Amino acid sequence: MKELTSDHTSKQFNNELEALRQHFLTMGGVVELQVQNAVQALIDSNGSLAEDVKDKDATVNELDGIIDQECNRILAKRQPAAGDLRMVLSISKAVSELERMGDEAKKIARLTLKLIDEGESPRGYVEINRIGQMVSRMIRDTLDAYARLDIDAAIAVVKQDHSVDQEYKTALRSLATYMMEDPRSISRVLNVIWVLRSLERIGDYSRHVCQHLVFMVKGVDVRHTPAHEIAAQVNQ
Repeated sequence: MKELTSDHTSKQFNNELEALRQHFLTMGGVVELQVQNAVQALIDSNGSLAEDVKDKDATVNELDGIIDQECNRILAKRQPAAGDLRMVLSISKAVSELERMGDEAKKIARLTLKLIDEGESPRGYVEINRIGQMVSRMIRDTLDAYARLDIDAAIAVVKQDHSVDQEYKTALRSLATYMMEDPRSISRVLNVIWVLRSLERIGDYSRHVCQHLVFMVKGVDVRHTPAHEIAAQVNQ
C-alpha cells in the first residue's frame, strides 16, 4: 500500500483502503476457485460441483456490492487524491471484471449440466482442460500482481492472453472440422464451443484487471496499448 497511498493524518483512512484491497483480493480468490471448479466439473462430469459453482455466484455478487459501497463511501467521505484516488477508481473498475469472470464460470457450470445430461463426452474436452489451466493461471497471477503491486507480473498476464486467444482459435477450427464430418455431433459440440468462449472471455477479463493495475500504480492508461509496448510506455 505504501507505494500508492500518501501519508494520511487519518489512520482510519488507511484502514479503509486496506479493507477495500483485502475485499477485492477475497473476491478474486472466490472467482479463481469458481473458474477452476467449473472446468473440473466439466472434465469429471461432476454435477454437484457444477451446482456449487452456480451457488458461489451469490457470494461473488455480495462481495461486488460490498466493494462498490466501499468505493463510493471513500470517494464521498475522503475525496482522495493522487495514488489513493487511482487505487479506488482502479478497484471499482477491476471488480466489475471479476464479477464478469464469475458470470462466465456460472455459464460454464450450466453448460456442464447440459453436457452431463447428454451422457456422452464430446470432442473438445482436452482443449477445455488446456485453456482452463491457462486461464486459471492468469487469474492466479493477476491476484498475485495485485497483492504485490507488481507491474512486471501484470504485464506478463496481459501477454499471456495472446496465447489463450491462439489456443481458442485453434480449438474452434478443430471443432468446426469435426462438426462437418459428423453433423450428429453439432448440438453437443456447440455447447463445448460456448464453454471455450467463456474461458476466452475470462482471459480477456484477467487482462483488463491487470491493465487497471498498471493505471493504479503508474497512472498510465494502457487499455488500448499493444501488450508488447506496455513496458516501454510505462517506463517513459
